[in-house]
Amino acid sequence: MVSAVASAVPAADPIINAGVVDYLIVALYFVFVLGIGLAARRAVSDSIDFFLSGRSLPAWVTGLAFISANLGAVEIMGMSASGAEFGLPTVHYFWVGAIPAMLFLGVVMMPFYYGSKVRSVPEFMFRRFGTGAHLVNAISFALAQLLIAGVNLYLLSSIVQALLGWPQWVALIVAAAIVLSYITLGGLSAAIYNEVLQFFVIVAALLPLTLIGLNRVGGWDGLTSRITEAANNAPASAGVPPAEQQLESWPGQALSGFDSPILSVIGIVFGLGFVLSFGYWTTNFVEVQRAMASNSISAARKTPIIGAFPKMFVPFIVIVPGMIAAVLVSEMIELKNGGTPQGGASGEVKYNDALLLLMRDVLPNGLLGLAIAGLLAAFMAGMAANISAFNTVFSYDLWERYIRKDRTDDYYLRIGRLATVAATIIAIFTASIAGGFSNVMDYLQTLFGFFNAPLFATFILGMFWKRMTPTAGWAGLVAGTLSAITVWLLGNPDFIGAFSLPGQGLAFVAASTAFVVDIIVSVAVSLVTEPKPAAELKGLVYSETPKEDLIDPHEASMPWFRRTMPLAGIALVLVIILNVAF
Repeated sequence: MVSAVASAVPAADPIINAGVVDYLIVALYFVFVLGIGLAARRAVSDSIDFFLSGRSLPAWVTGLAFISANLGAVEIMGMSASGAEFGLPTVHYFWVGAIPAMLFLGVVMMPFYYGSKVRSVPEFMFRRFGTGAHLVNAISFALAQLLIAGVNLYLLSSIVQALLGWPQWVALIVAAAIVLSYITLGGLSAAIYNEVLQFFVIVAALLPLTLIGLNRVGGWDGLTSRITEAANNAPASAGVPPAEQQLESWPGQALSGFDSPILSVIGIVFGLGFVLSFGYWTTNFVEVQRAMASNSISAARKTPIIGAFPKMFVPFIVIVPGMIAAVLVSEMIELKNGGTPQGGASGEVKYNDALLLLMRDVLPNGLLGLAIAGLLAAFMAGMAANISAFNTVFSYDLWERYIRKDRTDDYYLRIGRLATVAATIIAIFTASIAGGFSNVMDYLQTLFGFFNAPLFATFILGMFWKRMTPTAGWAGLVAGTLSAITVWLLGNPDFIGAFSLPGQGLAFVAASTAFVVDIIVSVAVSLVTEPKPAAELKGLVYSETPKEDLIDPHEASMPWFRRTMPLAGIALVLVIILNVAF
């Protein structure tokens, strides 16, 4: 697969003409990245240190790492691409499709994860449902991480290719080697501390791009008028959404693909805001792993809540630049009018190139180097998060449980490092899959619908309904995943194409189907199979867990701004205000 990509994408002229200062800034950044990996290696003495940072990190560190781990391909290239293609409705991925679920994770679910002392989300599934559900979850999660790591690696290699003009297969290998080096050295601690550094680098890189871009188009009023003019003048065949759909977040038809405003709101609120969002944020071990590395149950609960505050303002530095690129960059204007401009990271310009092309057009040397470092930081953060979560699940949930039991801790530490190397190599191959999508958000939301939506249904039902049985756990997961794949095949014009939904509508429908089917199958199977004894459900089911086990007794004496519930309440009020304002 890589050879096919390499032959299709030979060495090319760099998209970005970087200067010596830009290269020095990027080189300095890499020195810091590798230095953190070397420093973190000294703290790795056993597998818990490698996989979970010894459960020793404060809430502010894990909170920033929590959000930075997600600030990879989805946030940067994917969201800027969606901003260029759909406009302001893309904010729903943050204000509806992230913040409520992050608050729910911190308030309701982290006490179960952290309090049960499990080492991974699949291990929690094993404790609740047994072998069948655990094996399905562990395998599907591991597969998903390899595919999503490929997305981050593909976009990381695009930056290297744009900067140096290298063939893509060379860029893929170099980009993979960079991430592999510090994860193998320092494990999760290296990933987390690099993610904290990367968060600040990303903000410092993208904020000037937004401000300079807005200045070029005449501020917010200038941007809205240009989008309106472009939409009014676009040929009907291009399928450009009307200006009002691009400039107002609700009802979001440009994003959902539904013609009906009512169906669009239902699709966004239920498909994205509930099923996809809660499925991703509350059961995805990539994110939960950061909270598990906290030094107390209070810190674990606050981790996603602290992350919610910067998360709600990220759209202003990733979506707005995409909207600016759509009216300022000549290639993006041509693409949005139905043309096929040349000169993108893969030869033919795609929406994924919006940010790169905007950087090329508006940033001077120096700031360009900082922006390149920021993008490299984002993609390394995303890929490192995928790889560090994969090596934990592979080592603990697959290798130790089903292949080699009762070995020494050093043995599993070596397996974790070998799994890191293997996952990075496999990601080089899965990166070529991501290259076939003009907007990586389509690809990623499809994956989340397949894997996370049914997992959330199983988790939420099993956590609040003690009658749910082990057999129902794996049966619901399998049925939900298969139903999502079936809907996607039926609705994808490249496959069966029985119906077609533009935008993200197909991903919303597939995820919603997976959730509903999982719930129905789980309830039906539970009613005819034997549940676990109530005594075995303590710490796993809400009704069977003493309330004092779900809170930190020391939190009551903390000032209000360090307590879980007040912080969650403030975050919820702020995100409601943002939804109303836009």
